[in-house]
Amino acid sequence: MISKQGWINLYKPKNITSFKAINSIKKKFSIKKIGHAGTLDPMAEGILPIAIGKATKLIPYINNKKKEYEFTITWGSQTTTDDSQGKIIFESNYLPTKTEIEKKINSYLGYINQIPPKVSAVKINGQRAYKLFRENEKFTIEPKKVFIEKLNITEHNKHKTSFKILCGKGFYVRSFARDFAIDLKTYGHISSLKRSKVGKFTEKTSILLDDLIKIGQRHKEINCISPSISMLDDILAYEIEEQQDIDNLSFGRSIKVDEKKIINSSSINLDKKNIFLFKNGDIVSIGKLDGNLFKPNKILI
Repeated sequence: MISKQGWINLYKPKNITSFKAINSIKKKFSIKKIGHAGTLDPMAEGILPIAIGKATKLIPYINNKKKEYEFTITWGSQTTTDDSQGKIIFESNYLPTKTEIEKKINSYLGYINQIPPKVSAVKINGQRAYKLFRENEKFTIEPKKVFIEKLNITEHNKHKTSFKILCGKGFYVRSFARDFAIDLKTYGHISSLKRSKVGKFTEKTSILLDDLIKIGQRHKEINCISPSISMLDDILAYEIEEQQDIDNLSFGRSIKVDEKKIINSSSINLDKKNIFLFKNGDIVSIGKLDGNLFKPNKILI
């Protein structure tokens, strides 16, 4: 049984759901509490941050991190799912040129409104959109504001174009492919999709699901768990040194902190930012400052 808390930088393979991936880890290592940040579609591969133990309480903070995707749009057809697994519903003989695509990219940088795919986890009156879709229910999804920081073409031929994108929370690559193609006076869908980065979680430092399972077959212990705080790169952090502070926090009490020792505190209004208290790499509490008093909102001890 795994008693550690922290993160696994998992590389999810194609043709498996995110739930099935973490469930196989949970069973193999007898983990009581496990979760993941940012669901990947079954057809997608790539980075799936796995939280273990009390690190699961930090998932919302990882979900807010920027994400990088590498994907390919196949031109000329739109599908029910906006990817190659759906049925074709619209077709066009028009195929955009690389020059036309490059000219259109600038209009998508920054904040844009995007309607999530009907096959998605978005809730409609308490029901998941994908469930309503499978039951042939009629419904509409409201557009959401999403952010694109970078968008580049990596490869192009007559029928397909590959891209790399850096985007914010809540961005759907499948929706982008659908809308981008329509703006180019044609249709399109995702034919390959890889998430290559989530915050500090990168492809280079990830571990394949099969390799992780093999470790479990040999050792029943995971040696690739990163400390909870190590994957949060732009936070205000403070290391606790006294056991008395730990004891006070465990009862929800405020403790005194030395503002000069707060990591990343320069030019930031500390009164309005969450501060993460940690010991030995593991986060023990999240809260805010009131003067030199730290007031806990979450206790992770």
